[in-house]
Amino acid sequence: MFYESFHESVSRRAALGQILGAGIALAASPLAEARGSGKLRPLDIEDPRENLYGFAKMWGTIGPRAVLSGYQGVQYAVIGSQRAKPLFGYCGFGNIRNRILPDGTVKVTGKECGYFTDLATGEILDHWDNPWTGERVEVFPFLNDRFRGSLGLERKIFKVGDGTTANNDMGKPAKESEPFRLPWQRIGDQYLLGWDYAHEYTNPVTPEGWPKASTGPRVNPSEHFTIFTPTAEIDDRSVVSARYHAGFMRQAPWWPWMRMGQSGVQGVLFGRMHSYKITGTVEDVPRAVLKRVERDRPDLLEEPVDGPDEGIIGTLERYAEEVPPETPGYVRPQRKP
Repeated sequence: MFYESFHESVSRRAALGQILGAGIALAASPLAEARGSGKLRPLDIEDPRENLYGFAKMWGTIGPRAVLSGYQGVQYAVIGSQRAKPLFGYCGFGNIRNRILPDGTVKVTGKECGYFTDLATGEILDHWDNPWTGERVEVFPFLNDRFRGSLGLERKIFKVGDGTTANNDMGKPAKESEPFRLPWQRIGDQYLLGWDYAHEYTNPVTPEGWPKASTGPRVNPSEHFTIFTPTAEIDDRSVVSARYHAGFMRQAPWWPWMRMGQSGVQGVLFGRMHSYKITGTVEDVPRAVLKRVERDRPDLLEEPVDGPDEGIIGTLERYAEEVPPETPGYVRPQRKP
């Protein structure tokens, strides 16, 4: 991410013990600015515009420059009635800028990445020894140099592959005509918010093309957040980005890079992570991730570029696009825009 203060970036790099490329400058702490302008107005949680406003400044920023948010934790294997087995760390960051349009809708622009780490050392894994197959496999990190989308005044129904997903599905059929509202709760000096996605769609890593990597014809990953954000920072209309802390849970089939498709081991991955935006700078990025990104993909720290909305691409879609099929002559299905 490009920030304006090179002088502050030098002190930041010294504090972190990292060396960045000369063209990347980092702000000290955009979320540590003075607050308390007096322009406090509690969210009207029944108003879709207020919902979008609160979510946009919490999840990223509605300011002119993007902010960073991080996550880090552990992923477990759950097989039958066996106890959950910790496998590896899971960590990464988002680089997000949101823009509120005149009609109250929100344009989302950003970048993101996800890496896997060794539980003993905390360092990024490039290879992993699969305890079930005995195979040493190459780890596939998820690196997304851009995502662009929009949130409207009506509830968003996301198209993922050939499936549809509505956020915060509580068992009732979702309708796009419903107003965009989130389950905000105000308790003391915090807003509490649940944010859930549960997917089901055709696996882009097909059994025909990747018999070892594929877990089957269908996949059902889901992600769940329990978010806490200060009411004063959401309600202060002069603040462009509010801090948040969240519990982040993810369940899904085996990652394709684990090559469990022909292992005969039926199970799921469960992850528990911290997700947070505390400073909005590289301080929020897990150290091992920052070190690796500075070396290999410093562009992920640069400002995201605006442009037309694009379809959602997830970790499985990226794997299918970037990793050659295992089956000779197999032709990948084309991803629909």
